[in-house]
Amino acid sequence: MSTKTSTANAITDGNGRAMLDVPLLAKRWGVSEKSVRRMADAGRIPRPVKLLSMLRWPISQIEAWENSGCPNVRNAAKRGRS
Repeated sequence: MSTKTSTANAITDGNGRAMLDVPLLAKRWGVSEKSVRRMADAGRIPRPVKLLSMLRWPISQIEAWENSGCPNVRNAAKRGRS
């Protein structure tokens, strides 16, 4: 999975945080938009912020996840339980 998308294309939320939407993540990772939605539905990527039918991810959250080796988020949450 490639991680080469500049933050210049990011959308900002009301608090000034840079956010990525489905098309930007698809471009960043070199996959289809449908693949991004499937990964989100399966819990393989960080949970998005939902606004009506729109999905957004804080770029800081995506970068931290990528830097940690892109672990399966759903499995990581299960491992953290006692």
